[in-house]
Amino acid sequence: MGEPQSERKTPESGAVPWLPVPQPDVPSRRTEWVAGGLTALWLALVGAVWLFLPAGEAAGPNAASLVMTVVGVVLPVVMIWIAAVTARTAQEMRAEAQALKVALEAMRSAWLNQTQIRGGQALEKKLDEVAIAARQAESALATFSTRRDHGGAQPPADRKAALAVPKAAAPVDDQPRLALGTPAEDLKPPVSVADFIRAMQFPDNAEDKEGFRALRRALEDRTMAKLLRAAQDVLNLLAQDGIYMDDLKPDRARPELWRRFAKGERGREIAALGGVRDRSSLALTSGRMRADTIFRDAAHHFLRQFDRTFTEFEQNASDEEVAELAETRTARAFMLLGRVTGTFD
Repeated sequence: MGEPQSERKTPESGAVPWLPVPQPDVPSRRTEWVAGGLTALWLALVGAVWLFLPAGEAAGPNAASLVMTVVGVVLPVVMIWIAAVTARTAQEMRAEAQALKVALEAMRSAWLNQTQIRGGQALEKKLDEVAIAARQAESALATFSTRRDHGGAQPPADRKAALAVPKAAAPVDDQPRLALGTPAEDLKPPVSVADFIRAMQFPDNAEDKEGFRALRRALEDRTMAKLLRAAQDVLNLLAQDGIYMDDLKPDRARPELWRRFAKGERGREIAALGGVRDRSSLALTSGRMRADTIFRDAAHHFLRQFDRTFTEFEQNASDEEVAELAETRTARAFMLLGRVTGTFD
């Protein structure tokens, strides 16, 4: 008798994965051997009876006695094989029932496992959504002003000076100074906050006239010019490794953290300033810092210039202007290099 075969089908998406159906145990051929032995024994007994039957009784059998003899010989054989076939069929049915039970248990276990996995994936998805929502809320809060100025309304960004003007030191000696006139640099109006922030972003393309105007205006200031040239060098070196500030999406930090950094605070409390999470950019920058001395010197020079300039900028800027500066390409380069060098630690 042929053994039942199970087809293997590839599961469709979302369906229960394919499980190997256990094959029923192959029934042993003991039943056939027993039936064959009984048949042989019966035929041997019948042959012995015919062999040792007296000659007078065996001669001249009529038709009725012949039929009865044939039926008496064949019927037990038929009954033996009917019993053998019945026993084998019952054995096969029990084996198939056991295999079906095992398959159902396997399918039940697979369904329970898949339900647990889907439940875990749904929970992870909800946690990710909560994390994204929290991050968006923090970014939104970072744009609001957290500083209360009691000195009245501030001038607009296009009129307010970007950097705090240092106070002139009192003369030490009593010698009169020569009236040589006011230096030309002092006659120029200070660079506004709006122009400084636009210059820190650098022009977007060759058609960005406003960006070039703000950059030229900022380069006229010595302090700003040092920072912008250092930032340009760093951005060009990073671009050689395929690292562009427009591709980075750092986490926003609250303006109060930037102000605490400007006042010299360091440590875990302000570690959120290093909001760059792009692993490839961090790894490439860290490797470049270790292998390239020119890049390392340029990065440290840029970090020093940004620190000094931002300390002056923070004194005149509002929280909204600090948040705008944090979105520029120069600030993103500062976040990236600061995290790599451990500036925020």
